[in-house]
Amino acid sequence: MATFIVLLGPPGVGKGTQAKILADVKKFAHISSGDLFRENIKNQTELGKHAKSYIDKGQLVPDDVTIGMIRERLSRPDCELGAILDGFPRTPVQADALENMLAEFNGQINTVPYITAPEAVLVGRISGRWTCRSNGHIYHRVFNPPKQDGICDIDGSDLYQREDDKVETVTTRIRVYLEQTIPLVEYYRKSGKLVEVDGTQSVEQVSKELCSAVIK
Repeated sequence: MATFIVLLGPPGVGKGTQAKILADVKKFAHISSGDLFRENIKNQTELGKHAKSYIDKGQLVPDDVTIGMIRERLSRPDCELGAILDGFPRTPVQADALENMLAEFNGQINTVPYITAPEAVLVGRISGRWTCRSNGHIYHRVFNPPKQDGICDIDGSDLYQREDDKVETVTTRIRVYLEQTIPLVEYYRKSGKLVEVDGTQSVEQVSKELCSAVIK
């Protein structure tokens, strides 16, 4: 039976990085819902066009469209043994739909790691990001500062902070995520599959704990 892992965690906790590491260790596909949306919209699939029509109006994409994209992705050969799901499900309703989908593919959810960190830590991580205006190179005022303040090391263009990376925007994003995710976290906690991992640790230590949780 194929094994699937649902990875949860707020913005700034390093979920994307850890998903890629886990996928490499487990030899699983890494399914990022954000990447999947971009792929379908770029390739102008029917689901992508449908999703874009809602996004362009500033509306939420209906569950059936999102679920359709996930189902198509799960049908690909690289998911035969399992996959890491990053960004889906977001609600208990989507979680129920996922359980039904996985049954079609003779799969099941093994573990749901939930990477956590205090809000102040998450805000500091994201709001410290600065972006090169010419080519999008990323810097961080603490973890990866440029050699010269405000100037890209690579192409010499000025650095700026995206709206999404400003403290006020970041704080709102994190609080909205946490509020919306509480029901999903409780859904998986009740199922006995949730495993909390301290995301304030080093990337290596978080990876070690995640691998320990999912490799059984």
